[in-house]
Amino acid sequence: MKKYILSRKVGRKKWAGFLLIFVLAIVLFTRYSNVGKSYSSSVGESPKKQSAYEFFNNNNNEGSNDVVDENVKLPESKSVVELVTFKEKPRLINVEGLNELYSLSYNVSKEESKALLVWDKMRLLLSRSDVLNGTAQGVKEAALAWNDLLSFIEKRKATESFEKQNEDCPYSVTAFNATTSRDGSNLRIPCGLVEDSSITVIGIPDAKQESFQIELVGTKLPAELKPPIVLNYNVILPGENLTKEPLITQNTWTDELGWSKVDKCPDHGSTDVIKVDGLVKCNAKIFRNNVEEIANLTSPKSTDVSNASAYGTANYPFLEGNPFTATLWAGIEGFHMTVNGRHETSFAYKEKLEPWLVSGVNVIGGLNIISILAKGLPVSNDLDLGFDVEDLKAPPTPKKRLVMLIGVFSTGNNFERRMALRRTWMQYEAVRSGEVAVRFFIGLDKNRQVNFELWKEAQAYGDVQLLPFVDYYSLLTLKTIAICIMGVKILPAKYVMKTDDDAFLRIDQVLSSLKGKDPNGLLYGGISFESAPHREKDNKWYISAEEYPPSSYPPWAHGPGYIISRDIAKFIVQGHQERELMLFKLEDVAVGIWVEEFRRKGNKVQYVDDDRFHNAGCDSDYILAHYQTPRMVLCLWEKLQKEREPNCCE
Repeated sequence: MKKYILSRKVGRKKWAGFLLIFVLAIVLFTRYSNVGKSYSSSVGESPKKQSAYEFFNNNNNEGSNDVVDENVKLPESKSVVELVTFKEKPRLINVEGLNELYSLSYNVSKEESKALLVWDKMRLLLSRSDVLNGTAQGVKEAALAWNDLLSFIEKRKATESFEKQNEDCPYSVTAFNATTSRDGSNLRIPCGLVEDSSITVIGIPDAKQESFQIELVGTKLPAELKPPIVLNYNVILPGENLTKEPLITQNTWTDELGWSKVDKCPDHGSTDVIKVDGLVKCNAKIFRNNVEEIANLTSPKSTDVSNASAYGTANYPFLEGNPFTATLWAGIEGFHMTVNGRHETSFAYKEKLEPWLVSGVNVIGGLNIISILAKGLPVSNDLDLGFDVEDLKAPPTPKKRLVMLIGVFSTGNNFERRMALRRTWMQYEAVRSGEVAVRFFIGLDKNRQVNFELWKEAQAYGDVQLLPFVDYYSLLTLKTIAICIMGVKILPAKYVMKTDDDAFLRIDQVLSSLKGKDPNGLLYGGISFESAPHREKDNKWYISAEEYPPSSYPPWAHGPGYIISRDIAKFIVQGHQERELMLFKLEDVAVGIWVEEFRRKGNKVQYVDDDRFHNAGCDSDYILAHYQTPRMVLCLWEKLQKEREPNCCE
C-alpha cells in the first residue's frame, strides 16, 4: 500500500512537472509571438496597404507596441544593413567670420530679436570639423553681409528714413541702344533673380569680333578680384564668309575655383542625356550638317551667297547683321535660353551659383544692343500700404506645447512666395488659433537691399527666422536642423514638419491624419523605401563614394513635405549638439539617415507613406502640392474656399 501511495505521489509530481513545462511553453510561445509583432512594427513588412486616413483614425490602441499598423511600411533588412558612422568624432574648429556673426555691434531690441531665436543656437553646428561643403564660404560671406546690414539699419534709424523706396526692388529694369565695349554693357539687377525671372536681349551681331558673351554676374566681395560669374553664355559667330563652325558655350567662374567645365552646343560625340527642367541641354538639330551645307552653297557650283545667309539664319540664330531676340530665363533646375521663340540651350545651376546671387547682366563683344529687359524680378512687400498686415501677422503662441511646428524653406528674395502662403494656407484656423505655428527659415543674402527688405518683413509679420550663413543650396541640411531646434527648444511641438515656399499644404488634412496617433517614432510623408546615391558627377544630387560609401539609402521622405514626431526631432538636435550624427548635404535623405540611427538605438519607427504628398506638381485629393507659383497657390486656396474640394488649378 505504501508502495502504491508512493508511486501515485511520484506520478502526480511527474504530471505536475509535465503540466508546468507545458504551461511555460505556451507562455513563452505567446510572448515570442508578441515580440515578433512588436519587432515587425519597426523593421518588418507591410502585408497590405491602407490609406493614411485609415491608418491614423482606425488605430484604437494608442501607444501599444504590440499592434501592427498595416500602413506602416518598413524597410527590408538588406536596405538598412549599411550605415555611415564616424571614424572619429568631429572636432570643434575656428571658422572665419563666426565670431563676427555672434558679436552684435547693433543694439537689437527684444522685438527685433524674435527673428534671431534659432541664430544663437546654431554656433556649435557651424563650428564642426565635418561641416558641409560651402559652410566656410557661407559663414564668411554672411559675416560681411550681417555687419553691412546692421550698419545700414543703424544709419537709417538715425536719419529716421526707414520709409520704403519704390526703386529698391522693382519688377523690371531696362537698358536701350547701347553698343558694347571691351568692358561690356551692364544692366544692374537690384534684388537678384527668382524662378521665372527673365532677361531679354535684342541685338544685332557683329561678326568682325567673332563672338559675344551674355554674363550673369554676382556681387563682388572686398577680398575678391572680380565678381563671380553665375553664367557665361558665349556665342561664337560663323564669320563673314559663313565657313566657321558656329558654337555656343556655357560655364561659370569663381575666384575660388576659376572657370568651370564648359558645356558646348553642339557637343559632338557627347552622350549626355541629362535634361534640365525637362529640356535638353542643347537643341542640336539646329546645327546638324550646318557647316557642310553652307560650304556646298558657297562652293563654285553656287553663286547665290544670299542663300547661304538665309540657310544660316534658319539654322543658327546668331548671324552678322541679323537681329535676334534672346530670352534667358530661370527655371527650377537651371537657366534656359530661347532665341526667336525657339528653345536652344539649358544650363543646370552650379553649386553656390544660384539665381538669387545675380546682381547684374554684362553683354560683351561683337553685339550692337537694341535693348536689354529684365522682368519678373522679386518685388518686396510694400508695408506702407497697410492693407492687411495685422491679419497676416503670426499669432501669439500659447505657453502649452504646440500640436505642430511647420518650418518653411525660403530664400531672401522670395517675397512673393511667402506672401502667397500668408494669404492662403497660413490662414487655416489651426494656424490663426496658435495650435500650429508656421515659420520661414532663411539664410542671409549677399545683397544688402534684399537683407534689409527681409529684416523689415521679419519685423512686420513675426514669422521669419534668420540663419547665420549665406543661403546656399548645399547648406539646406542646416535649415532642417534649425527647424528641429525650434520645434524642440523654442516653440515645443508634438510634431515638426518641413516644407518649401512653393508648396501648398492642406493643414486640416494633415492634422486629421495625425489625430489619435501614437506620436512616437513617426516619419510621415511621401516615403522612398528603395533608393541609391547618384554617382554621376553631372547629376544635381551627386554623392561621391567618399561622402556616402553604402550602395543604398535607408527610407527617407521627399523634401517638399514631411513630418517627424517630437522624439525624433529631439534625437536629431541632441545628436548634432553632441556631434554623434553625421551631416549630409541632401537634407531629406539626411533625415532618413538620422531616423535609421534612431531606430538602431532601439527605438520604434513608423514609416508612414502617403501618396497624397505630391513631390512634383498637383493631383486631385492632394495633401501637399509642390512646384506651385504664387498665382497657383492663390488659385488653390480659392478653389478650396468655393468648391470645398481639393482640385488642382492646372
